[in-house]
Amino acid sequence: MTARSPLLGLPGVVAVEEGPDVGLPLHHGDPQAEQRTMDRAAAVVDRSNREVIAVPGEDRLSWLHLLLTQHVSELPGGAGTEALVLDLNGRVEHHAVLSHVADTVWLDVEPGTSAGLLDYLEKMRFWSKVEPRSATEELAVLSLVGPDTAQVLSAAGIPVPDEDYGSAALPGEGGGLVRRMPGLAAVALSTPLSAGHESKPMAADLLVPRAELVDWWTRLRSAGAAPAGVMAYEALRVGALRPRLGLDTDERTIPHEVGWIGSAVHLTKGCYRGQETVARVANLGRPPRRLVLLHTDAGDEELLEPGDPVTLADRTVGRVGTAVLHHELGGVALALVKRSVPVDADLVAGADQRAAPARIDPDSVVAEDGAEPPGRRAQARAGRVR
Repeated sequence: MTARSPLLGLPGVVAVEEGPDVGLPLHHGDPQAEQRTMDRAAAVVDRSNREVIAVPGEDRLSWLHLLLTQHVSELPGGAGTEALVLDLNGRVEHHAVLSHVADTVWLDVEPGTSAGLLDYLEKMRFWSKVEPRSATEELAVLSLVGPDTAQVLSAAGIPVPDEDYGSAALPGEGGGLVRRMPGLAAVALSTPLSAGHESKPMAADLLVPRAELVDWWTRLRSAGAAPAGVMAYEALRVGALRPRLGLDTDERTIPHEVGWIGSAVHLTKGCYRGQETVARVANLGRPPRRLVLLHTDAGDEELLEPGDPVTLADRTVGRVGTAVLHHELGGVALALVKRSVPVDADLVAGADQRAAPARIDPDSVVAEDGAEPPGRRAQARAGRVR
């Protein structure tokens, strides 16, 4: 979907001119203020370049359960989740956010990826009673972010789901849905929310009729949401250590490296493509890389780029993903680095004129207890028995 957002005609809106979000509003005049609003109140962001697939049909849950990494065979109506499609070697090919609404499972995915995913789904239909189709021309994504999200939804007459990924149909006859999402609190900060706000950070995705995007934008603005662009959204996403397929992953990424175990991968469900790798790493070893938050000394004019190297003593030990200017953390970037890299290592991130000192934020690294993976312990016990 390469069409430019209809919001680009509003006063003060600056467009994204390159990258996966080209054609969306980059910011509405003050990206740093937009970030602060997302942290302290609520702001709405146009993410209408995300693509949508609809899967209706009486076999939709049992069929998707065989293809996706997440347990969805009993996903209730009004619920949602995240899920992946892996290749035969367990490497991530697709990431989707799911909502089960109106007897249909709706999957929204990264721009430019729905055609490949839909092709795979079509090839796996066989005799299942499902009718997967592209719904990108039908629905567009708006994201509401901030501790006042619930208040804005209520003021706009939109249902407020109780749990993360909980989903409900939008009011009216135009179709669409609202889905509660985890908030975007920075992993490196522990600032308490102000009085009157929820203790748990919150966000919401609205899949609105594409032809009514401006109307829904106006409705949310009238209900109290400030306008924000993808520049602010991406900054908070990076601060929250949320990876994005194709930017923070590469062709070798497995789910364990980027924190998708649990949120998008169920470790005890039945067979799916790539499951052998998932189980082997979970039970017998540890992933070769891990996603971390880098603090960088790169200047404001020359942000790091996805794919830039991360080096230690002139040896490449990782790759840069999304780099941003966070309103509280400063210059930060997501990076996939080798697990053996010390948390306190003096790193360099970037290539050529973008190369600059970088360091890992220790709060972004999950502490390991030193215990052997469960499969290794089982092997050791079996060896002793013999």
